[in-house]
Amino acid sequence: MSDAKTTMAAPVHLMAPPEPPKPHKGCAVCKALVRERVEAARLGDWSRVADVNVEIGRHRAGRHK
Repeated sequence: MSDAKTTMAAPVHLMAPPEPPKPHKGCAVCKALVRERVEAARLGDWSRVADVNVEIGRHRAGRHK
C-alpha cells in the first residue's frame, strides 16, 4: 500500500506587486530610464522592467534624496 498524499496543499497567498519607482521631475536620467522601462514593457520583457525599476530606485536614492 502506498502513503500517497491525496489532499490539496493550502493555498498560496501572494502580495500585490510593489508600485514602480517614480521618476524625479526634470531629471534627464530618470526620463531616459522611464522610456526604457516603457519599451521593455511594450515588448513583454518583464525581467528588464524589473531591472530598470531597480536602476530608477538606486538613481533616485543616490541623486534625489
